[in-house]
Amino acid sequence: MLRACALTYSIKWDECHPLAEFAYNNSYQKSLEMAPFEALYGRRCRTPLNWSELRERVTFGPDLVTQAEEQVKLIHSNLKRAQSRQKSYSDKRRRPLVFEVGDHVYLRVSPMKGIHRFGVKGKLAPRHIGPFKITEQCGPVAYRIEVPPHLAAVHDVFHVSQLKKEQQEEEPSTFTKCNGVITPKRKQLRSKENTYKPNIRAFFRLLQTIVK
Repeated sequence: MLRACALTYSIKWDECHPLAEFAYNNSYQKSLEMAPFEALYGRRCRTPLNWSELRERVTFGPDLVTQAEEQVKLIHSNLKRAQSRQKSYSDKRRRPLVFEVGDHVYLRVSPMKGIHRFGVKGKLAPRHIGPFKITEQCGPVAYRIEVPPHLAAVHDVFHVSQLKKEQQEEEPSTFTKCNGVITPKRKQLRSKENTYKPNIRAFFRLLQTIVK
């Protein structure tokens, strides 16, 4: 929403921030099945277009408390239904991962912009480190791994989503083992960059067709 405001109003997009916030809080949310404003205050927000409407004054008291309790129950029901629907969507794309004690796994490393990991910065930084040996199963979806001394400060129990089983028959072509840490093959990456040569003639032919 903010991106749309920035594209539409260019340098004055910050002046539209309150209006964007107002529009978001009063827009229908699929999970809540109502607007966030209505979920918070128990009634719809009256915009300036509705200020001229005439109606009876709302009576405060026990009826208001009862209405708020019913609103909270309705919101909880809508959220549970939305979570169940989102879980079903996620389960379709997720397969169960089961490891055994003694297996070797790689640990997923979340890339962070501007951070050097193992001497490499940016997109060339390794996505997985390891392999590490599984020493204990701490639950249906958590495992304890044997970490090296230089990673002793890291908690050694991880969720299965952060682990990747080592394939004995093959290794990733863009990674090599080095003291228990996966690092990219820089020579191979540099060779690919050197083999790329832009076709200048094709570029000018395309430019001429666009100008015509």
